[in-house]
Amino acid sequence: MFRTASRLVLALVISGAGSAPAAPATEVDAIHAADDAWNKAHNAGDVDGVVALYDEHAVLMPPGAPAVIGRSAIRAYYAKDMAESTNAGITISQGANPDGGASGDWGWASGTYTVKDKDGRVLDTGKYLSVSKKVTGRWLYVRDTWNSDGPAAAPPVSTGN
Repeated sequence: MFRTASRLVLALVISGAGSAPAAPATEVDAIHAADDAWNKAHNAGDVDGVVALYDEHAVLMPPGAPAVIGRSAIRAYYAKDMAESTNAGITISQGANPDGGASGDWGWASGTYTVKDKDGRVLDTGKYLSVSKKVTGRWLYVRDTWNSDGPAAAPPVSTGN
């Protein structure tokens, strides 16, 4: 039921269907504040801070990898990812003017991101989309995905052996 409802909400949000009035700016601001908190926690290597922004049953959909389902699995994913990023001096920042909306207890955010190395060189740029649910007054991610603007990695070359 949860997955079906979240798919329906995402479909309505993306299609613009459902003539719900625009969400108050304060709700959209709160959704964007969660994104800001994610960026700050990720760049600080704060796994608990990042994971606290996800619903217990959230699904993380990273590029080039299987879906990561549930807060425990998301914690394991980010523990590895953030340790590697922190060791390499990698930071992530959001682009200006993210988009978003909310209707009732459901909301979404989308925008762009930039990944830089410790010398400030841009390693990657891309876009993200998240669907959130308001739980006890906090916006928590229930679906979170992103992808690079760069070309997909080339398939491995067969050596014929």
